Amino acid sequence: MRLQPLARVALVPAVLLVASCSKGPAHVDAHDPVPVTVGKVIRKDVPVQLTEIGSVEPYSTVAVKAQIGGELIEVAFKEGQDVRRGDLLFQIDPRPYQAALKSTGAQLAKDLVQLKTAQQDVARYADLVKKDYVTQEEYDRIRTNADALEAAVAADHAAVENATVQLEYCSIRSPIDGRTGKLMVNRGNVVKANADTPMVVINQIDPICVAFSVPQQELPEIKAGRAGGKLEVKVTLPDSTGQPPPGTLSFIDNAVDATTGTVLLKATFPNHDRLLWPGQFVTASLQVSTKPDALLVPTQAIQTGQQGTYIYVVKPDLTVESRPFVGSGEYEHQTIVEKGVQAGEKVVTDGQIRLVPGASIKIQETAGGGASPAADPPAPAASPSASGAGR
Repeated sequence: MRLQPLARVALVPAVLLVASCSKGPAHVDAHDPVPVTVGKVIRKDVPVQLTEIGSVEPYSTVAVKAQIGGELIEVAFKEGQDVRRGDLLFQIDPRPYQAALKSTGAQLAKDLVQLKTAQQDVARYADLVKKDYVTQEEYDRIRTNADALEAAVAADHAAVENATVQLEYCSIRSPIDGRTGKLMVNRGNVVKANADTPMVVINQIDPICVAFSVPQQELPEIKAGRAGGKLEVKVTLPDSTGQPPPGTLSFIDNAVDATTGTVLLKATFPNHDRLLWPGQFVTASLQVSTKPDALLVPTQAIQTGQQGTYIYVVKPDLTVESRPFVGSGEYEHQTIVEKGVQAGEKVVTDGQIRLVPGASIKIQETAGGGASPAADPPAPAASPSASGAGR
């Protein structure tokens, strides 16, 4: 019977412990304002651009080959060197061609002497035949011999010119301004005329070209824009801080590729700083026209849900409403608005994951007229977020 008071006393701490555990964590109000960043819908003239992946190509390419055969006695450049038009590249042993030129020159001199004598005979026999001192047949023979020697002299002149050209071919010079590639033949080798493998390839890289293809349905607008003046093309290099200056559309292919339904275009760029290099892949943007007074909204404000794209618009009472959104292209991290918002309205650019229509917000940072840097994500709330409202 004495144990009963002790039992009642022992129960007191247990009851207190259960009561303290039943309180749980501190309650968080589900209606606390959600911290967000916002941007503003603005109106601005926007260039209409076509953006495609393109590849860099040399402005011109020359595969240098020998036009005569012989021993290569000199290589006058280094691999990867910039050369100017007319610079010496290779020297082939000229001695055989110098001897050939001397031989044809000697034959020309010989035939010239004989022609001079024959012409003197023709003049002398012309007087004799008039006086009947020689027969007409003998005069015709003398004249025919002179004509034959005159033709021989003409052939000798051609042979001398050909030998001169062959001798000039011993010195191989650059036909363009450009940059040399890998040297394919070294000094001491015997080269053949017009061999299958070039001795070196020269690429002209200043100016330089970028080739890219656009869908065929864009062709009418491109042709209309080009008829009104030059069309500007910009390129973006991946993983590069420096960007090349704008170029100009210089080529539209004369046919649509039937397999892809695209048209090949080329743009020419100044390349003094060598930022563009043949074979690179770049992003090419062709400006075909300008869209005046276009509505722009920060691209990071656009969300995708089960019903399509939507956007959270900030109301004057600092609550948000969800609106369906239709855009039509991007420009400098902003999206052109077709339907959904009006100029001057504010939209949520960061923090959408915790929002539902009608939720209260607290603006942390405002990006005037454009996308702002994303703020640090807020701490998770105790209240569950709405399904489908996340990014």
